[in-house]
Amino acid sequence: MKIIVAPDSFKESLKAKEVALAIEKGIKKVFPEAEVIKVPLADGGEGTVEAFLEARKGKIIKKKVTSPLGKKIDAYFGILEDELTAVVEMAQASGLSLVPQEERNPLFTTTYGTGELIKEALDRGCRKIIVGIGGSATIDGGAGMAQALGAKLLDKEGNEVSFGGGNLEEIVNIDMEKFDARVAHTEVVVASDVNNPLCGPRGAARVYGPQKGAPIIV
Repeated sequence: MKIIVAPDSFKESLKAKEVALAIEKGIKKVFPEAEVIKVPLADGGEGTVEAFLEARKGKIIKKKVTSPLGKKIDAYFGILEDELTAVVEMAQASGLSLVPQEERNPLFTTTYGTGELIKEALDRGCRKIIVGIGGSATIDGGAGMAQALGAKLLDKEGNEVSFGGGNLEEIVNIDMEKFDARVAHTEVVVASDVNNPLCGPRGAARVYGPQKGAPIIV
C-alpha cells in the first residue's frame, strides 16, 4: 500500500512537515507496512520556505530582522539551487505567531522584517524573489517592507511616519531616492491563495483584520 500525505500547515500549531510526520505516525499504527510519501504543501503562509526546499534543492539563510513589534528576532529565507531565486516567507519575519495574543494590533505591527529578508536576498545576488504573504500579523500594505528597502514615507510636515497600518493615512509623500535600485531589475512573485485588495468590503483590512487583533466596527 502506498499513501501520499500532502498537508498544509496548521496555523500557529504545526508546520506542514510536522503535520505530515504526525499523519505518517498515525498511518503506521494501522498499516505498519504502508509506504508513506510525504509532500508538505504551503499556501504562501507558514512553511512555504520548507515546502520549496523539500521539492527543490536549496539552502536556508538565517538573518536577524525586525519583528512585527519592532524587536530583533531570528528569521530565515531560502535560496534555491540556481542561486538566483529566493523564497521569502512573510510569516517568518512578520508573522502572527511572533506576536502574543494580547499584543496583536495591526495599527502598530510592521512588515519591516520582511523587507530586511528581501534586502539580504538581493545582497546575495538573487534576482527572482518569491514572497509568501500568508500568516502575517500586519495590514500595513507593505509599508514597512518598503521602508526597509530604503523608501521614506513622509507626513505633511516631511517627517517619516511610524510603523503600522494605523499610520498609513498620515502618508502624503513617498521619497524613493534611496530605494534599493536592484528591485527594479528583480522579478518579484507573490505567493498567495487569496486576491483581496487592501481596502474595501473584501479588503484585507476588513477580512483579515480581526485575525490580527483588529475589531470589526460596523
